Amino acid sequence: MKTLKKLLILISVSLIGCSSIKTSDEFKILPRSYWNANEPKPFKLHVPEKITIHHEGTVFNPEKESAASKLKRVQVWGMGAERNWSDIPYHYLIDFEGNILEGRNVFTQGETATEYSPEGHLLITLFGNFEEQVVTEKQYNSLINLLVNSVKRFNIPPDSIKGHKDFANTLCPGKNLYQFLEDGSLIKDVKAKLK
Repeated sequence: MKTLKKLLILISVSLIGCSSIKTSDEFKILPRSYWNANEPKPFKLHVPEKITIHHEGTVFNPEKESAASKLKRVQVWGMGAERNWSDIPYHYLIDFEGNILEGRNVFTQGETATEYSPEGHLLITLFGNFEEQVVTEKQYNSLINLLVNSVKRFNIPPDSIKGHKDFANTLCPGKNLYQFLEDGSLIKDVKAKLK
């Protein structure tokens, strides 16, 4: 059954293209054109089966740099000679104001500098370093909305939502974000909104 599901999704991707923009009154994703994304290199397709939360990992100061310019810099770095990734490594990114930015195609396997395989993982990252910074209320609310949408869209069990550190030897997504996974409040908030 999983193989059939994957096949149907991959066929639909080839027929309708890469667009993953969903909008509603409380949920909007800013497209790649918003941050002037480069075209991706050839990539490996996959079907999201679980959700993994990250932090971008560097201290983000929106007074010094816009989320769009930060995201563009991360993409250029990742696609450069040092990493040679096919695109920005994440599927969605959330800035301090709660804006959700479209990253790589959701049907594209993500990339990582750590030792786990991101195949099947929908990668969501929040701007900031949450070992040092705190998650803003707007970021958290947008994260919940995005998680609810993704759980419904891909039929992913909410209990499969994890942090990067659950799969690799890393501090990501940082203690100030991971605490919401550790104490169960994030999953509880997702389930409450699903009802």
